[in-house]
Amino acid sequence: MVNLFFKNTLFLTLFLIISCVNGNESDHALTQGSPDSRESRKLDFAKADSSKTKASAQVKNSENRDKELLVAANQTEKYVPLLEGKRVGIVTNPSGLIFKSYPHTAEESTHIVDSLLKRKIKVTKVFSPEHGFRGDKDAGEKIKDGTDPKTGLPIVSLHGKNKKPTQEQLHDLDILVFDIQDVGVRFYTYISTLTYVIEAAAEKGIPVILLDRPNPNAHYIDGPTLEKEHRSFLGMHPVPLVYGMTIGEYATMVIGEQWIDYSEQADLTIIALENWNREMKYHLPVRPSPNLPNDKSINLYPSLGFFEGTHINAGRGTEMQFQIFGSSKLPVHKFPFTYTPQPNFGSKSPKENGEICQGWDLRTTEYMSSVNLEWLIEAYMNYTDKENFFKTASFTLHAGNTKLQKQIEEGYTFKEIKRSWIKDTENFKQIRKNYLLY
Repeated sequence: MVNLFFKNTLFLTLFLIISCVNGNESDHALTQGSPDSRESRKLDFAKADSSKTKASAQVKNSENRDKELLVAANQTEKYVPLLEGKRVGIVTNPSGLIFKSYPHTAEESTHIVDSLLKRKIKVTKVFSPEHGFRGDKDAGEKIKDGTDPKTGLPIVSLHGKNKKPTQEQLHDLDILVFDIQDVGVRFYTYISTLTYVIEAAAEKGIPVILLDRPNPNAHYIDGPTLEKEHRSFLGMHPVPLVYGMTIGEYATMVIGEQWIDYSEQADLTIIALENWNREMKYHLPVRPSPNLPNDKSINLYPSLGFFEGTHINAGRGTEMQFQIFGSSKLPVHKFPFTYTPQPNFGSKSPKENGEICQGWDLRTTEYMSSVNLEWLIEAYMNYTDKENFFKTASFTLHAGNTKLQKQIEEGYTFKEIKRSWIKDTENFKQIRKNYLLY
């Protein structure tokens, strides 16, 4: 049985083909349905004049919410056979863990690189994103190529002399595995690394296997949508700040909407999550990056991340990153929480280094299900040096437009600002529906 969904867009015709196939583990199969009625299906996202693009997934959603969540990396029986006899490159960082128990803990886990080597898979090299393979580098810090002291594998930096793998760096590989924990925020750069990896692999003609992981901010969609003229490594595609998709779902959208070159040649297989849904609160067992130390910081990051484009400190140089904010140029009578940033793990030179900052402590804030700009607006309104509040170019890249800064400077309320992005958000939701796997 084949169901065909036809959709006209300005740039492409998108076919969603759902076809029954046998449950062969090496097939790019998508399995979903009720526990007593399942079928194997295949998703192909392609232009009408091309059948080369493959974006497929192996998915198994259970209606039994008591079953354990299985991240894709744990489902070794689905992807290890696809790697046997091949020269494998892995794009990963400290979050690429296979867990031994549930709830997941870092203490009871094995890194995917170590696991594959133990299984005699020929891992040829590791590609590392921002913050490095071991996750100990500053935000934005350039990282050199190197060698992993534990395994002896060459480490190729994708946050140094190049952010996109070069064709030379891929020449001795047959396949790539991508396994990085995302947090579902547009300016979090792992999805930009993902875009470049898929594009480079498509150009080289090698497949990519993506091991999906939960998005801890998957329960909502909100924030301004990126305008294409402000495309950068902090945001490459026209999506809202919070896009409500796993990194696997996001990857299928990048290909399906043809946001990359060579999209017709892209060969992407997603090993999907089992027993996960968008409303589940997932505790990340390791920091996805140095300055997101806990669940609260990850939940507040979409709102407090805007401070990265200003002169306000958002907790870097403390162990309360993205849970507090402050500045020496905010009045203490309105911002009574004080702290002093100092160089530490992940922040060698934080804003307001050594200065007493007045600000707000947001660690007891209720669980967020929307973006909050009230904190940013209040900080701007009370900052004693408004002309220098914004690092203009950086703030534009974080916002994805020039409008937001102007709205704040002109005294728009948060409700007025939010109304200005609703139309784009609703349009995105219609596109997003074509690529949801869960």
